[in-house]
Amino acid sequence: MSGLSLSLKTFAAVALAALIQLTGLTGAARALDAAPLVNTGWLHDNLEDEDLLVLDIRSPLAKSGKEDYLKGHIPGAVWSEYPGYWRTSRGDVTGVLPSIEKLEASLSELGVHEDRTVVLVPAGTSDLDFGAAARIYWTFKYLGHDKVSILNGGYAAWISAGHAVETGEIVPEGDMFVAEPRPELLVSTDEVASLVGGNALLLDSRPQTQFDGLEKHDDATRFGHLPGATHFDQAQFYDRATNTLKSKDQLKTLAAEVAASSSDPVIAYCNTGHWAATNWFVLTELLGYENVAVYDDSMVGWSRQSDLPMISAKTATN
Repeated sequence: MSGLSLSLKTFAAVALAALIQLTGLTGAARALDAAPLVNTGWLHDNLEDEDLLVLDIRSPLAKSGKEDYLKGHIPGAVWSEYPGYWRTSRGDVTGVLPSIEKLEASLSELGVHEDRTVVLVPAGTSDLDFGAAARIYWTFKYLGHDKVSILNGGYAAWISAGHAVETGEIVPEGDMFVAEPRPELLVSTDEVASLVGGNALLLDSRPQTQFDGLEKHDDATRFGHLPGATHFDQAQFYDRATNTLKSKDQLKTLAAEVAASSSDPVIAYCNTGHWAATNWFVLTELLGYENVAVYDDSMVGWSRQSDLPMISAKTATN
């Protein structure tokens, strides 16, 4: 019997080793492997993972907010107001990044830590709404947190897939988030001014009418665009019929029309760095462009410095 017992033990050990190799399990829990853009099936399958944090960011941009969150949300999801603590004003410039210290405090309250994967859930109703998720995603990346994803199609896709929801508020369990900023993802007005006329692609992410100087953001003081800028409305990456991003092949084709090389420097800008974040997200996170940054102050900040040039077909100014 001792030989039989030893054989069984050996078989069990071999089987366990095979299972570990197959599943990737070790003494620690399996790390979540999340793409920058995840679908509802992936989120449903991983919803019970203790290292997953779902942030519901439905906001006034989608004619939604906390009231809708309380009526129904993805199980376990925490509500995070947008723009809320994700944006602030500095002087006359609106919508810019808060200080690193304030962001660290806010993310700590949400329960973010270095091993936690965050999935951002917009409403899933428009490209403007998706931009909120892209902006928050970029903020996480700027702060040095790589474990972040966006739910493609947002809350609307979750409902359409027939997945369960829950009501009421989930109170987050705080943790300690320490930022490791990546300054290369963010450029200042002075830095952009030094790039005008150079080799960098200045990518204007706004609607055509704003690029042409026929309309402007309420907080901008002048009409027009940066000298030498290339126009690409971020909405072109978005499929309004499905309220998701377009297929990767479609994104590649569209991106190639404005940025032929994936290694050339690109500065994405808009009015306050919201639409620009979508262009940054698609180019960098989905298509692998290597040198893309967001101009946070964008046209609101640029237009307020009267010594900086702007190109416009409209002669009237405010």
